[in-house]
Amino acid sequence: MPGRRGGAGDGLQGADVVAAAPDRMVVGRRREPLEETAESIEAAGGKALAVTADVARAADIEAAVAAAVEHFGSLDVAVNNAGVFRGGAPLADLTEEDWHTQLGVNVTGVFLALRAEIRQMRTQPSGGAIVNIASTFGAHTRHPGAAAYAATKAAVSVLTRGAALDHIREGIRINAVSPGAVDTPMSLQPGETDADRSARARATLPLGRVTTTEEVAAAVLHLASDDAASTVGTDLVVDSGATA
Repeated sequence: MPGRRGGAGDGLQGADVVAAAPDRMVVGRRREPLEETAESIEAAGGKALAVTADVARAADIEAAVAAAVEHFGSLDVAVNNAGVFRGGAPLADLTEEDWHTQLGVNVTGVFLALRAEIRQMRTQPSGGAIVNIASTFGAHTRHPGAAAYAATKAAVSVLTRGAALDHIREGIRINAVSPGAVDTPMSLQPGETDADRSARARATLPLGRVTTTEEVAAAVLHLASDDAASTVGTDLVVDSGATA
């Protein structure tokens, strides 16, 4: 969740950043890597603030937005990237707990974040830009064992478009990025190593490799920047050609 843009001429890559994630012992979603992210931004010459927040709790999200405004003066860009996957088995074998966990984070979390961000941005003369992270699983493709996850990510795509129409006249641009397989642990199949995934990607993906996190970030930066000033309600697929 970037707090505000950087100085003139340096674009969004000069943004002051508020990084928010829940304080729970899950890889990638605990306090230590959150603080490491903030420290790496500051080490590169930027400004950053680490905030713990559970996206499924409205009060936490509202507090994170308030922290961004308090520390940096405004909320110009927001990126909603929280997501969980609970699957691998047919839908009939999915537990209610796993269903509600995915729905709570992937859909309700995006709704609560959007609502808090929009309420702040509509008070700002310059409005703002929001990018939601959806997935190719959902609106673009389906896969056995991922029906519930795909349903939640399809909801993110539709929610993005609906919110974009609701708020563009208030100066708030809302778009989504739908990554395919990305070079993160989430794209590894059970028991698969990085080398195994690379071999699978060479055989199955048109590009011959999975997408890098830097490539997803570049897509987000574009949609959030003034270069995409007339891009409203789009769902940009970044998937190594998997859904071409």
